[in-house]
Amino acid sequence: MLRYVIAAAAMVVTLAASSGASTAATAQQEKMKTCNADATAKSLKGDERKTFMSSCLSNKPAAAAEPAKPLTAQQDKMKKCNTDAAGKTGEDRKAFMASCLKG
Repeated sequence: MLRYVIAAAAMVVTLAASSGASTAATAQQEKMKTCNADATAKSLKGDERKTFMSSCLSNKPAAAAEPAKPLTAQQDKMKKCNTDAAGKTGEDRKAFMASCLKG
């Protein structure tokens, strides 16, 4: 009979310990869900989204985030050409980007 009592007590302790771990995981999942929804609402994509998600998940205030590095001349050119190429697809886009980046 004593074995059953000890076994039951061990199960209760195990269940109590595991329920605390799943609560922590749920809190992190909720935080991830909230940060993801905020990033989507702000229409963030690419590096901006990564930076925002990192900051949001680490609980750092926005002012504490590192300032963005200025774009190089080539990056500026690529950004402008990408904007100008909106709506073009396939070979048309490829040809446009080649000529835009050369000139």
